[in-house]
This record gives sequence, structure tokens and C-alpha cells, in this order.
Amino acid sequence: MRQQPREFLGWDPLCGEGWGALLATQELVPTWAQHQAVTTPAHPHTSGHSCTHQFRKCTCWSRYPSWGLQGERQAAASGAMSVTSEKMGLSLTQEILSYLGLANKTAAWGTLGTLRTFLSFSVDKDVQRLLRAITGQGVDRTAIVDVLTNRSREQRQLIAQAFRERTQQDLLKSLQAALSGHLEGIVVALLQPAARLDARELRTALKDSGAAEDVGVEILATRTPPQLQECLAAYKHDFQVEAEEDIKSETSGTLQDLLLALAKGGRESYSEIIDYNLAEQDVQALKQAEGPSTEGIWVLILTQRNPEHLVRVFDQYQRRTGHELEHTVRNRFHGDAQRALLSLASVIRNTALYFAHKLHQALQETEPNYQALMRILISRSETDLLSIRAEFRRKFGKSLYSSLQDAVKGDCRLALLALCRAEDL
Repeated sequence: MRQQPREFLGWDPLCGEGWGALLATQELVPTWAQHQAVTTPAHPHTSGHSCTHQFRKCTCWSRYPSWGLQGERQAAASGAMSVTSEKMGLSLTQEILSYLGLANKTAAWGTLGTLRTFLSFSVDKDVQRLLRAITGQGVDRTAIVDVLTNRSREQRQLIAQAFRERTQQDLLKSLQAALSGHLEGIVVALLQPAARLDARELRTALKDSGAAEDVGVEILATRTPPQLQECLAAYKHDFQVEAEEDIKSETSGTLQDLLLALAKGGRESYSEIIDYNLAEQDVQALKQAEGPSTEGIWVLILTQRNPEHLVRVFDQYQRRTGHELEHTVRNRFHGDAQRALLSLASVIRNTALYFAHKLHQALQETEPNYQALMRILISRSETDLLSIRAEFRRKFGKSLYSSLQDAVKGDCRLALLALCRAEDL
């Protein structure tokens, strides 16, 4: 039985990435038989780990009510149910897709971004539409925004390449000539490779007094290791200097040490093994690192340990001391070092909430910080902007979409709202 398309319902850690992140805009809803077929043995409801939730509480059944009764019957027959590890999520997604005939449409599954690969992509049609938008009577800003905010970054690069081949003109320069103001800045950012955008933002932050501890930590601490390496390579290519050299010349003290450590990308990867001894050692080291010349211990632990380990360290630290680690940071450090360490702790605790706070701060200024809004919405649009939207709504009691509508003015409003994508009720 077909159901009406509905918007993304949110991340569901109990049911695995494929089910929890289903964007129900595709043609069919899986039948119980199909669900049963793909849940042996990998689906969380039949794997070997114990779980206390009941089938009727599982969001699989709320999304697909026709499964509910049969799900409860199976639960009664099989007893305990279970939750798979995060590591199994991706393989589960691919297995589900193979059974449902959507293997060539994976962009609709398993992503927390608001911007997905456009399934009906035609580079020729997009080139023609953009050409008409900038050469007709008056610039069609709506058409430009519609194309660029509904294509993935990879597809936008293909459009730019095809535009050059067909017109012998550079799409970016043509759009810059046709646009102005904040909308021009957004279009430039949309058409740049992600690494070059990050490199440009990092360079600007390092050269701008007071921004290194903000934007520098944002870029160096939230990008994946491959993204970070590409950013640093683009930095050297575009500015003819290593990012590390600029960090050394533009910053000092603990902030410099922190940024250099983050730029090395030496953070340990997640291993599924909980090292309780190391967690206890790190807690004790941080408790004792309150005197002079102990800043290096803070930098070492916060930049080298994996986030899952650090969350346990933070929790144990609070149990041992009676206050959060951030309280000690505020008392122990000052100035740019304090702000950088607090930002890094926020990234480690909850990256989506960290970005929600930054977006809220950018919108609360007398004049919205368009550069921050542009950078965050574009850089997170294909990764976790849905999570950021959810955290924003939960924390501030108002949706990000409504906040943008109220604060942002001018031509760029349409583009930022398109990247945000939808209201959160």
C-alpha cells in the first residue's frame, strides 16, 4: 500500500541509519515481508545485542503502521530485541536498498544533510537555464538560486565545467558580474570546491584579529581527516604558504599550540574498545594541570583523543570534581585560549549543537553575520544540517528556518532559506 510522501522524520538510532534517515519521497513503502527479509541477521531487531524497547515503540512501526501488529507478534515470539552498532549502519543501509530496488538512489537514504544529489540531474538543462538567467532582460536571481541550491557540490562542479565548454566563459565570473552583495558571496561559495572555501575562510580568520579562535577551531576541528588534508593542500596552492606557517605568524601561546595540533590531524580514530584506564588517567591529568606550564596537557588530550573517549572523560571529570570541565577552562584560561578551548569542548560534546549556537549567535547580532551564516549552511548542507536544525529548535524554542526568515533581508534570504530547506514544527 502506498503512502503519501512525507518529510524527513529524524534520526532513529534504534533502527539503524537506513530506516532512521529515510526520506519518504520515493515511490513505495516497504512491506513487512521485505522488512523481514532484510532483517536477518543484520537488522537491529534480530542481531545478538540485548535491547529493552518493544516493537510498538520502535519508529519503524510508526513510519509503517502496517508492520506494527506483525512486529509485535514477532517480538512476542522472539523475546528480546537488539540494537546494532553504528558500524553496521552503513552496511544495513546498502542491504535494505538492494532489496527495495533503490540501490541507484542512495542519496535519498542515510544522510542528515538538507541538500542531496538531484536524481533528475541534467547538466545541459541546468547550463541553459543559468545562461538564460544571466543574459535575458534582467537577472533571474530566483532561477540561479533554484539551480545552485538544489544540486550537490559535485553536480555544481559539473555544471561549471559544462558551462565553460559550451560558452567559453567562466560560470563563476559570469555570475559575479550579474550579481552583487551577499547573494554574490553565497553563489561564489556554492561554486567553489569545499576545500578551497575552507582554505579561504581559514586564511581570512587567521589574518583577522579575533577570528582565529572562532573560525579556525570551527574548520580545523569539525572537518574529517580527508577534508582537512584537502583544505590544507588548497591553502598552500592558493596562498603559496603552508597554513601552519600562517598559524605560527598570526597567533601565539596556547591558541597557537591548539591550532597547530588540530591542523596536524592527529586525533585518534574511534575503535569500539573502551579504555577505562586511559579515561581515568586523562581525568587525573586534567585535574592536576592547573599550575603554570601545564597548558600542553590540555592541548594534547583535547586534540588527540577521539570524541567518544573524551565524552567519557568529561563525564568522569564532572563526577570527580563536582563541576563541568568547561568551568575549569573558564577559571584556568583567559582570552583567545579560553574561547578556543570552550569551542573545542562544545564540538566534542555535540557538534550539531555547537553549530546551532553559532547560527543563533550570527542571527542575534544587530546586522546578521552573513559570512558565518553562509559558511555554516553551505559547509553542513550535505552532512548534518538536519541535526543542526533539530538542535536549534530544541535549544532556542524556534526553528532555524523561521529565525532566518525574521532576521535575513535582501536577495540572499532566498538562498539561505533554500539551504535550510524547511520549517521544523
